[in-house]
Amino acid sequence: MVTDPKQWVQDFANAGANMLTFHLEAVADPQQLTHLKADPAVIEMAQTVRNAGMKVGVALRPQTPAELLLPYLHQDLLDMVLVLTVNPGFGGQRFMADAVQKCSVLRQAYPSLLIEVDGGINTETAAAAAKAGANVFVAGSAIFGASDPGQVMKDMRQAAAAAAAHQ
Repeated sequence: MVTDPKQWVQDFANAGANMLTFHLEAVADPQQLTHLKADPAVIEMAQTVRNAGMKVGVALRPQTPAELLLPYLHQDLLDMVLVLTVNPGFGGQRFMADAVQKCSVLRQAYPSLLIEVDGGINTETAAAAAKAGANVFVAGSAIFGASDPGQVMKDMRQAAAAAAAHQ
């Protein structure tokens, strides 16, 4: 997480990025994180990213309620929500199962939204997240620590697809 993501928007666009994801907490006024109304700073950041030709993603820490994003989703300002299933900072943390509830909240309200999960993702947790509505998965330790990374990715895809089919 960076503290001032707006300063990096043009650099990412110039480098060819097609999406920029920023942490809600890095942009929003902390006072606004308790209200279900749109923060002008977040709106401005989303518009800056979109005006630079990229899609807009917002990351939510495990303790941040998904409902705080509804005002931005209602305004069609976000293309993707990244639900962190560990605290940001370092790899190898344990998956926080209660964080996937955010996926359910978002999926019910926005059936076509890209919902990404990151943190502690493996075959089991990918299935749980997919069942809750996630459709984009970031897996680090489970893949890079495996003796057969290709098989792990295949197993994850199959588990997530099977779970999503039974939503």
